Amino acid sequence: MMTFKQLEALYWVAHLGGFSPAANRLHTTQSAISKRIHEIEATFEIELFDRSARSARLTEKGEQLLVLAKQLLEQRDRAVEEMSRPEVVQRRVRLGVTELTAMTWLPRLVRLIQEYYPKVVIEPDVDLSMGLRDKLLADEVDLIVVPDTFQDARFSSKPVSSVESAWMCSPTVMDTTKPIKMHDLAKHRLLVQGDKSGTGIIYDRWFKSVGIDLPSVITSNNMVALIGMTVAGLGISYLPKHCLSALTANGSLAVLRVSPTLPRIQYVAMYRGELRGSLLTSIIMLAQNCSDFNRMFQTQEIGGVV
Repeated sequence: MMTFKQLEALYWVAHLGGFSPAANRLHTTQSAISKRIHEIEATFEIELFDRSARSARLTEKGEQLLVLAKQLLEQRDRAVEEMSRPEVVQRRVRLGVTELTAMTWLPRLVRLIQEYYPKVVIEPDVDLSMGLRDKLLADEVDLIVVPDTFQDARFSSKPVSSVESAWMCSPTVMDTTKPIKMHDLAKHRLLVQGDKSGTGIIYDRWFKSVGIDLPSVITSNNMVALIGMTVAGLGISYLPKHCLSALTANGSLAVLRVSPTLPRIQYVAMYRGELRGSLLTSIIMLAQNCSDFNRMFQTQEIGGVV
């Protein structure tokens, strides 16, 4: 009889490309993983992996069984989660977010998950959008919240929230009381996000779509660095408009009136479709309910409710 442990061994060896990483993922030994694979092969008198290849390459029969293993493991996880009360669900969830989410509503989300699922362990991973996408592909995270940049059939996504950005600068850089056209603004030194940032990718596409050339830029994928350089008067940058209100209120930054205005950045929760379960569905719903890019370092709900 085939067991879930054997199916997990097959899935993770195929998914991670080797017996050793599968053993690490399942918190066991490489010999135990090999034993489970051999047990399946002996039961059905088939070979699951091509032993002549250096990497763990599936045979045709192995590919067929892998498809079934994915389906069975997903159904098992859904059954366990749906039949268990939230307070007894035990699982580790690796949650990937970008810098802006970490600086605003991530603490609220983690607190809510702990309230609804006290035995679920959340492991936040803060990285650039491109890095998070690669980690999702490599199964190093379970769920990511990123700007809606990627069109990839391997992922499923749900909208979470959107961010309003504005051009900002130190009041010492230019007259911030007068409106300015984007073509004229582009003549100044601009501080922009790079091609590993979801926001940077989206705005770079937008500049090209409206015919804007940026001859003088300083590029950084780090938002804290961009904010610091903007406050220091090194250039003009697009920044999240509302969560930096403390800096605009004390005069460190000023919001420019630029036309056309920057498009809002839509954020989505992304996951590998075949691994979705009811727990991830609940976490996405919590994220949709508590996401708020307007305030820094949030720890409590407004009015005490989600």
